[in-house]
Amino acid sequence: MSMALHKNARTTPAVRAEIAASSQTASVLAQRYGITEQTVYKWKKREVFVDRCHTAHRLQTVLTPAQETVVVHLRRTLLLPLDDLLAVTREFLCPDVSRSGLDRCLRRHGVGNLDALKPREPTVTHQAFKSYEPGYVHMDVKYLPQMRDESRRRYLFVAIDRATRWVFVQLKANKTAASAQAFLKTLHKACPIRINKLLTDNGKEFTDRLFASGERQASGNHEFDQLCQALDIEHRLTKPRTPRTNGMVERFNGRIADVLKTHRFDSREDMEQTLLRYVALYNHQLPQSALGSKTPMQAMKEWHQQHPHLFHKRPYDRPGCDR
Repeated sequence: MSMALHKNARTTPAVRAEIAASSQTASVLAQRYGITEQTVYKWKKREVFVDRCHTAHRLQTVLTPAQETVVVHLRRTLLLPLDDLLAVTREFLCPDVSRSGLDRCLRRHGVGNLDALKPREPTVTHQAFKSYEPGYVHMDVKYLPQMRDESRRRYLFVAIDRATRWVFVQLKANKTAASAQAFLKTLHKACPIRINKLLTDNGKEFTDRLFASGERQASGNHEFDQLCQALDIEHRLTKPRTPRTNGMVERFNGRIADVLKTHRFDSREDMEQTLLRYVALYNHQLPQSALGSKTPMQAMKEWHQQHPHLFHKRPYDRPGCDR
């Protein structure tokens, strides 16, 4: 049998029955059980020795049932916040209602949570990336935290192939066009895949496309554009203020952010080596659900076996051999 006692109760129903049946004085019983004499008298008058319900028998409210119905209807239809509903109720229904009393009324009728009453917006489902052959690369730049032995922060240039999820990164002291060019040259040499398309945002390191006076096309004279042309790479730009267009590299940047949050780095070299180790682990050891539980390097080797014309060198499934 379950027994519910008040949290401050110092006696059980069995002790209370003994008190009621005892012929000893109240002072003796109070000293024996560590209670007051008033408590002894209370249980001597009782025939049932369980705690009574402490819920108020009469609700403390100034609103009539009809007024409460109107208040609940206003809450559901107009979705008024508590303070606005209080002002309406005092003006047109009951001038004596208190804020706490109105809140208790709303809670009793199940309309206390305003957010739960609002219509739910349909969840935006993110579509899967369109299938592409290897060679479509996303590129972005991520800010890195400044270490104690650094005078300024550095930047992580990130490139990821859309088909194989293979990633290549480099740390740079700045994110100028010269740094972007140097990264692309190193990427072109390190990547076993023939890069034919490159998607970047509209940063000044990648393009001269400006938006101060309205959207316009890139001139193609930017240093990065010229390098892409020399390497026979089609340079594509994301739409203005739409980072989801470059979502694949943004997702990987989220992984990098998790690494930065969960590690404590002693120096700039420590951070650099940790990031490079993580990228090697990602490419060679971490299976990706989008790749059918294969690692990026395993996916790249399968593409190489079936479509060798998409590659300019053989990919190796060993860290350090893809440079």
